[in-house]
Amino acid sequence: MDLELQGKVALVTGASRGIGRGIAQALAREGCDLAICARGQEALEEAAETLRGEGVRVVARAMDLTEPEAGGEFVAAAVEAFGGLDVVVNNVGGNRRKPFEETTDEDWRELFDLNVNSAFRVTRAAIPFLRKREGGSVVFISSIFGRETGGPGLSIYNTTKSAMISAARIMALELAPEGIRVNSVAPGSIRFEGGSWDRRVKEKPEEMAKFVEENLPLGRFGRVDEVANLVAFLASPRASLLTGTCIPADGAQGQSLF
Repeated sequence: MDLELQGKVALVTGASRGIGRGIAQALAREGCDLAICARGQEALEEAAETLRGEGVRVVARAMDLTEPEAGGEFVAAAVEAFGGLDVVVNNVGGNRRKPFEETTDEDWRELFDLNVNSAFRVTRAAIPFLRKREGGSVVFISSIFGRETGGPGLSIYNTTKSAMISAARIMALELAPEGIRVNSVAPGSIRFEGGSWDRRVKEKPEEMAKFVEENLPLGRFGRVDEVANLVAFLASPRASLLTGTCIPADGAQGQSLF
C-alpha cells in the first residue's frame, strides 16, 4: 500500500537508536524528508547517513529536548531546511524505577521534562506549521503502562506515559477542525540491540524466558519495525479517520479492555 507520504516532511525525536530510529527508517522508506534529533552526536550522524541512503533529505540536530528552548529550535531547523512540516513523532523518553516513597521532587521534575514537557514543547512549536499545510499528523510514543498498571517501582513512568495519552486525546479534539490528527501508540515489550530488554535477556536468560512465557502471548518480544510500521500508517493520509486514539502495539501483552 502506498501511504501517500512521498515528499512529506517528518520530524522524529530520539531517532538515533531503537524505536525512534526504526520510525525514521519507516518514514524514509515511504519518501519522507526527515528532521531527527537525539542527545548523542555520533550515533545521530550515523543514523542520518543510513536514512539518506533511502534517497531522502535528512537534517540531524544533537540536542537535549529537556532544555526549554530546544523543542522550538528543532522545529525551526526542520522548517528552515524543508519549508514546512507534515508529521511530528514524539519518541523521546526514559524511566527511573524506584518505589514511590523513595521518589523525589527532582525525579518527578526530570522525568516529566523528559517524557512529557519535551514532547509538548515540540508539538506546540509544530502546530502553526502543520496548520499552514491545512492538516498533518502528530504521534506520541507512550506505553502499554500508560494505559494500565505497570507494577511496583513504575509510578513516575506510568504517570508520565498516561499524561501523554490523555493530552493527545484533548489535542485531537482541539485540532480536528483544522485537519490535524493526533494519536498515541502504546508499545509493549520491544527488544532491540542495546535496549533494556536486550540487556536483560543477555544478563538473565532464564528469568527472561519465564517472563516471555508468562507475559507475552505471542511467545516473543516485539520488534522495532512492528511499532514503526504502525506509526508510519498513523502519520499517513491513509489513516485519515484515525485521531484521538491510543493503539497498543504489544502482541496482546496488555490487559486493558480498551
